Amino acid sequence: MIVMKFGGTSVEDAPSIERVAEIIRERLHLKPIVVVSAMGKTTSKLLQAAEASAAGDARTTLGIVADLKTRHTSEARRLVTKSEGREVFTLIEKHFDELKKLLEGLAILGEVPPRGLDKILAYGELLSSAVLADALAERGIQARLLDARELIKTDDRFGSASPIESLTTEKIIESVLPVVESGAVPVIQGFIGSSRDGATTTLGFEGSDYTATIMGAALDAADIQIWKDVPGLMTADPAIFTGARTVKSCSFAEAAELTHFGAKVLHPKAIHPAARKNISVHIYNSKNPSAPGTTITASATRSANPIKSITYKRPVTIINAEAVLGTDMSRVFLDVLAKRRVEPLLMSSSGSHVVLAIDSRDLRHGGRDLIEAVSGHGTAAADANCAVVSVVGAGLRGEPAVVSQIFNAIKGIEVGLIVHGSSPLTMSVVVAESDVEQTVSRLHGAFFEKLDPQVFE
Repeated sequence: MIVMKFGGTSVEDAPSIERVAEIIRERLHLKPIVVVSAMGKTTSKLLQAAEASAAGDARTTLGIVADLKTRHTSEARRLVTKSEGREVFTLIEKHFDELKKLLEGLAILGEVPPRGLDKILAYGELLSSAVLADALAERGIQARLLDARELIKTDDRFGSASPIESLTTEKIIESVLPVVESGAVPVIQGFIGSSRDGATTTLGFEGSDYTATIMGAALDAADIQIWKDVPGLMTADPAIFTGARTVKSCSFAEAAELTHFGAKVLHPKAIHPAARKNISVHIYNSKNPSAPGTTITASATRSANPIKSITYKRPVTIINAEAVLGTDMSRVFLDVLAKRRVEPLLMSSSGSHVVLAIDSRDLRHGGRDLIEAVSGHGTAAADANCAVVSVVGAGLRGEPAVVSQIFNAIKGIEVGLIVHGSSPLTMSVVVAESDVEQTVSRLHGAFFEKLDPQVFE
């Protein structure tokens, strides 16, 4: 068995779904399990609709819903012409009827509660999976649509839920394995699950990747394939550095560090289920299926380049704190952050002085409430206009020269902090948010002037 996850741009329209169907057909002998994201931009449109409805802007809400319904219906009609026995059009009507009622409820409520938002955002995946399942069936590929909410059982942290591993594994084995053994292709929504009491939950940004690796680990799959619209893992984010190159192989540990520090190619937690079961993960380009992509395994090919990739996270808030005598300020901050379910990107302490780097989106009021929470233990100040740029690679182990390379590369750029993360595979610098592009460009020039052809393309 293999798991194949297709991202939003891979299923954004009828031609893209036609291409996905052929990719799946070529791998039918491997017994694929398909996980699918919402059609490109659907999730952001659903979020806009929810916010507009809560704000009392019915015109905007109805316009977004109408556009989404038209888009899904028209793409489905291009793909499914033999409507006899097909459920997709019935499901589209059903899902949009339910969505409208939920949005009407937000208009009365006047706000968007996390629980309600998760239920609304789930419709993106529910719609795309219905379209894909019937598109496969029409092309002679026996497909069975399953509901991820009955499979992925989570806690009730709406917006970023964590799976309950034992219960989820049990549900997946019970429901998915018989479908595979019958010769059909299970089609399952990524990104969504449900709590113990049946409330719809979501797994966070790029959560469909996480669904795929959870599915693969539960079923001991031979391979997990993540199909996107990029060539694979890159030496830098091509959106800000056009000279980025493809990384052909990296380790689970390197991939985990990269996603933690901002690489958008995978969900931050996605690598862990695969690593626990030692299942290889491949990242492929659905628009160029023959390209080699990136292979992620327990131990990657040794590279002549000390690092594999440069990543960044912004906006980041830097907290500088000074403890009163006898106070362990690091522990104080970690306790306060744990209660808020926030994990710092970086933390450095020296005596009574502590510096933390925290994703600004995880903080309220620019971090003021965090500073107030620790005020009885010392003084603290926040700077929200920062970014963390990180270099990641197994070659950083025991390479003190890398620090001087970094300093030489970014000479003239004001650096607030340079620190190893919790792993010896990563070294990070804190810079102004506006200096990210220049920092990444200079570091790329320093570390990737020559490329090991065994590892990079």
